[in-house]
Amino acid sequence: MDTVGAFEAKTHLARLLDRVRNRREATITPNGVPAAVLVPVGQTERKLSHKEIIEGMRDLRKRVRPGKMSVRDMVNEGRRY
Repeated sequence: MDTVGAFEAKTHLARLLDRVRNRREATITPNGVPAAVLVPVGQTERKLSHKEIIEGMRDLRKRVRPGKMSVRDMVNEGRRY
């Protein structure tokens, strides 16, 4: 995987896209901190099906202990981000 600074990515975007198109991932780093990864089309992760999402939610429900935090509190906590 190539690492490219944000300025270089902006300046040489066409060349960067050619590299990614040729099956090479590229990480864009403003100030040396990874911020984004460019991957070729078709190499992204597949989306979960509704059934897989529901199964994951059921597994999560089994791990959450009652009395610690209500579902409403969890929802409100998640909305803060």
